[in-house]
Amino acid sequence: MKRLMQTIMFGAGIAALASVASAETKVQLVEVITSPQRTEFLRKALDEFEKANPDIKVEIVSLPWGQAFEKFLSMVQAGETPDVVEMPERWMGLYGNNGQLEDLGPYMKDWAEIGTLGERAKQFGSTVKNTQYMLPYGYYARAMFWNKKLFAEAGLSEAPKTIDEFVAATQKIAGLGNGKYGYCLRGGPGAFGGIQMFMNIMDGKPGFFNEDGTSTFNEEGSVKALQMLQDMYKNGWVPKDSVSWGFNEIVTGFYTGTCAMLDQDPDALIGIAEKMKADDFAVAPMPVGPNGKSYPTLGYAGWSMFADSPAKKESWKVIEFLSSNKQNLEWAKVVGVLPIHNGADQDAHFKTEQFKGWFEELSNPDKYVFVTPPTHLENLGVFYDSMVPTGFQEILLSKRSPKEVADEWATFLTGEQKKWMETNK
Repeated sequence: MKRLMQTIMFGAGIAALASVASAETKVQLVEVITSPQRTEFLRKALDEFEKANPDIKVEIVSLPWGQAFEKFLSMVQAGETPDVVEMPERWMGLYGNNGQLEDLGPYMKDWAEIGTLGERAKQFGSTVKNTQYMLPYGYYARAMFWNKKLFAEAGLSEAPKTIDEFVAATQKIAGLGNGKYGYCLRGGPGAFGGIQMFMNIMDGKPGFFNEDGTSTFNEEGSVKALQMLQDMYKNGWVPKDSVSWGFNEIVTGFYTGTCAMLDQDPDALIGIAEKMKADDFAVAPMPVGPNGKSYPTLGYAGWSMFADSPAKKESWKVIEFLSSNKQNLEWAKVVGVLPIHNGADQDAHFKTEQFKGWFEELSNPDKYVFVTPPTHLENLGVFYDSMVPTGFQEILLSKRSPKEVADEWATFLTGEQKKWMETNK
């Protein structure tokens, strides 16, 4: 009898364990703007989430940023869609227009922290079909890092305020020799943010299009900007291998003193502040163009849910946790973005001299006009991550003229915009 009772109890225990196991829901999250530090922070945050939600387990899949667009597209085409994905703004049109993303609006209505969420998060996350396909986790605004020591060696005392001063400073610092260059040019993955700024600044227009849907990227000022960058490369004012540089290379080039200027977002400040003394560098607003204005890019990324997720309730819990005031503030500090909740700018981390350039841009909207990507375009990711690196490298290497590549870019973008305008009359 005793043995029978033990057998019954053992069987009941196995059944209970099986019941617990079956009740556990797995959520797969794909991150695409990756680094070891980001992944480590994300994993620790989700470990905390799992302790509070023992019935949910979150698996992280990390894709290397340089190949993330193609790798993730292949996953989706193979039917291997995740539950949650880190969504760069320029991919949103592709997946949102195809009906593959979940509308987060209904979930956000009942969110306890919706009251402090900034309006930009609602605005930028719903640029496709006016539907909240993404909840941004922060904003990437461009400003100009400059190396005070290298400037002083070249007889310069302040950051360039105009494009002409920028070119002159680049030439003068490169003239120092000894492997020193004026500007950390980005010719590889993710190059378009910097390229676009110079095109907009020299053309005197923000954005991508005229009112009739034609692209501004082959207008005279835009082509002059591409010519300027080609000349800087040909003249040896930027490093020769910068033709293939991505984010890590340009940041390294700046903090090692290889090049004296770098246009980047707050995420670059993380690595630079670790390697350089605060007194040796500063961050200034982007230089202005002939019309007295500058057009810094304002990019963003966030969390999206795929519409075919079998665990939507649990997936929203993950997004809700990562987007909370507390988690978002710490995430912003780690990855280098401006946070999404109102009042975050009062945190001591953001009230330092190192953020001065970005906040000067933010506080002077008449002079510094932020430009966001046309995320409504279905093939924007193809343009950014495939067409641009190839075309820009051909310009730098003098394989094609700036005008020829600019015409190609403008033709593609005009076609995309007019197609969108036709279907959204």
